[in-house]
Amino acid sequence: IILFLTIFGFLNCNNSIHKKKDYLKRNVLFIIADDLNCDLGSYGNNIVQTPNIDRLISRGMLFTNAHNQYPLCGPSRASFMTGMYSDQTKIQQNNIFIRSTVPNVITMGQRFRQKGYQSIRIGKIFHYNNPSSIGTSGHDDMYTWDQTVNPYGIDKKEEYKINTLSPRRYGGTLSWLASEGKDEEHTDGIGATKALEFLEEFSKSGENFFLAVGMYRPHTPFVAPQKYFDLYVRDSLNIPSLSDGYLKTLPLPAVKSVRAKENQINLEHKLAQEIKEAYYASISFVDAQVGRILDKLNETGLDDNTIIVFTSDHGYHLGEHGHWQKQTLFENATRVPLIFSVPGIKNSSEIAKTPVELIDIYPTLMELTKIETPKHVVGKSLVPILENKSNSVRKSALTKWRNGYSIKTKKFRFTQWGKDGELGYELYDHTSDMQELINLAGDSNYSTTMISLKNEIDIRIAEAKLKPKGLGRQITGVKPTNLGPNMTYGDEYDIFGKRIYLKE
Repeated sequence: IILFLTIFGFLNCNNSIHKKKDYLKRNVLFIIADDLNCDLGSYGNNIVQTPNIDRLISRGMLFTNAHNQYPLCGPSRASFMTGMYSDQTKIQQNNIFIRSTVPNVITMGQRFRQKGYQSIRIGKIFHYNNPSSIGTSGHDDMYTWDQTVNPYGIDKKEEYKINTLSPRRYGGTLSWLASEGKDEEHTDGIGATKALEFLEEFSKSGENFFLAVGMYRPHTPFVAPQKYFDLYVRDSLNIPSLSDGYLKTLPLPAVKSVRAKENQINLEHKLAQEIKEAYYASISFVDAQVGRILDKLNETGLDDNTIIVFTSDHGYHLGEHGHWQKQTLFENATRVPLIFSVPGIKNSSEIAKTPVELIDIYPTLMELTKIETPKHVVGKSLVPILENKSNSVRKSALTKWRNGYSIKTKKFRFTQWGKDGELGYELYDHTSDMQELINLAGDSNYSTTMISLKNEIDIRIAEAKLKPKGLGRQITGVKPTNLGPNMTYGDEYDIFGKRIYLKE
């Protein structure tokens, strides 16, 4: 009996030690906004009101030179969730499931599942057609998560009220609405509420978690409660203008990228201000939901042991270069906000200016949680920078868009169109031209710089095309899934799908 009790007590002791050790592992709260550029207070914008995102800086590090790998939702998300470039994921369009092209890949959330974490998705992490897929799983990956939540709010239910440049079209065109609903009634408000519930649950259970909260805003349609519109003075918002002949300074593919949407070119000034106000209101609405989540993290005490990452899938033009939305190789579309807050690393209010990429998030979280990184992950851990902002892990950040590649260094942006630049180059010196309006590719004073950056981009492109070790199958030529037309709740259709009633 004594021997039995001794062994039983020893086993119980080991179990309690094991549980305590697990609890001491760092948790991860991953928050990603949709179509959010760097118009944030913490990034120097003194108009947009984002006090909650800004307060993350007081407890972490802000990366001012972070860039996505493909400025379109689906490809970008496939990249950072796998730690690979779009040439490696084989996804460069929306509406493709990740397992259709790289069936054996281990996604970021899947890796946490493998190590005993609860991996949970709320909202949009992999691609969704926003807003038509709200309330569904979109093009999610079921193997990444233990649990998923697909919020559906008043912004979707009252879609028929939304102002839009193209009737009943919202996601791919400019559209907006000052809503009468409360925060908690909106899709992102519902998602934030679910995040609070999970945090409360984890604070009691002690389970380790990877909680990914994907906001649907500020992606079009720009819908937010009226109070967030009231934060801005519409008539004071600046809309960029272009000089005559500007487009003649660009290679043809670059011109096409900023002239792709005809109904969004040369918007009437007051209309452009109204739309920009709506975008900013949507940002402030997202900020408020982030604040609710951060407050709950602090209230539960989980902040002492939780890594927080805040970012976006790509940037966004608001009239810069005469363009609205994304899908260019300018800074406005490639650059994203990226903030890390890591318990135990004293980097509060630090700013890192070195180039980094979204695919660097995956290996960084692996190192911070002491989990072995899958061999196919080609991103680089940012831990050296988190420990000392003067460190660097790469010379440049690489972004692809269709037949073009662009790199951003500390000082320059260099873009190459077509194979070996056969369709032209762009070179911008950020020391004097942050807006990237003066193409120096043909300036003889920059010939040495051109040669150096041409060598750098050639190396970067070649590396991004290599098949990663341990990846398994890569399937090329996968086409996007066929989509039905967007259906606005309250409209009616005949048996052939033709709309016969438009809800007023």
